[in-house]
Amino acid sequence: MTNHDEAATVRPLTLAWVSRHLEVGERIVKTEALHGGITAEMRRLTIGTPDGGTRDLVLRTFVNVEHAEDWLDREVGALTLLTGTGVPAPALVAVDPTASYCEYPSLLMTHLAGRTVLDDEGLETRVPLLARQLVAIHAVRPAERPRKYVALTTADTVVTPKGADAAVWAAAINVIRRPAPPYEGRFLHRDFQPGNVLFDVPPSGQADARIMGVVDWAATSWGPADLDVAHCATVLALLHGPAWGLRFSRAYEEAGGVLAAAASERLYWQVRDGLACSEEVQQVAQPWREAGRTELTTRTVEERLNAYVTALMDTLG
Repeated sequence: MTNHDEAATVRPLTLAWVSRHLEVGERIVKTEALHGGITAEMRRLTIGTPDGGTRDLVLRTFVNVEHAEDWLDREVGALTLLTGTGVPAPALVAVDPTASYCEYPSLLMTHLAGRTVLDDEGLETRVPLLARQLVAIHAVRPAERPRKYVALTTADTVVTPKGADAAVWAAAINVIRRPAPPYEGRFLHRDFQPGNVLFDVPPSGQADARIMGVVDWAATSWGPADLDVAHCATVLALLHGPAWGLRFSRAYEEAGGVLAAAASERLYWQVRDGLACSEEVQQVAQPWREAGRTELTTRTVEERLNAYVTALMDTLG
């Protein structure tokens, strides 16, 4: 077995566990670290087959992550639910949520073709595709609902960026002091954003791009569609500029999605997610830089977040 780099090395107990879940005559011939994740280590495993071919699997490992068992249980539930729905998600191969066999809690799943695309080029094509995919996710009707969404951000934990308009941010914080608006529940991904969507962009260009898969289902929940839409909008605003965050909500509706009827209710969810990012700007920006967006310094992302929150509050008139 060869390693693409040191980070790709699979720990001995985990390696043995993976091997037990391969088909007869198969073996791991190559491992490669997949970058961009925040909560878990991701590795692509190339499996040699008896006929001389290969296939790929993905190994997801939670190293010293609190509530790893819960994350993995939710992901397993989601992957099982999504089988046969038309939503392009990985298929479950094996899971060790309590690290009974592996060094750390781990999940083994099929590898999906495609790649994450974080560049500005081709965004006009990709945003409608993202919107249509999210509408399809929200259309899933599970026989057993996942647990209710959790929104950890509070008015007291928001971190106002340096140089931001204090009055604007105080007003935004006051928005989330109010009780959450009533909503019609939907099946939520809870981290749907470009970093968790795999695209095929053919040589013919971005105009022919298509979505091949959606990954990272560990936070699936039950809650308002507005919350998933708000999260993707925030990430688009930070990656590509505030105007794209504002555009995504419209794209979702144009794709047939239904959001809260009242503008004030939509604003609640939009602001809540935007403010949530204030607490983890550095954590969010680093994987983007590692993926090639080196211009997205922590300060740049803070400035975009400030501009986006300001633009949201401007909708109040």
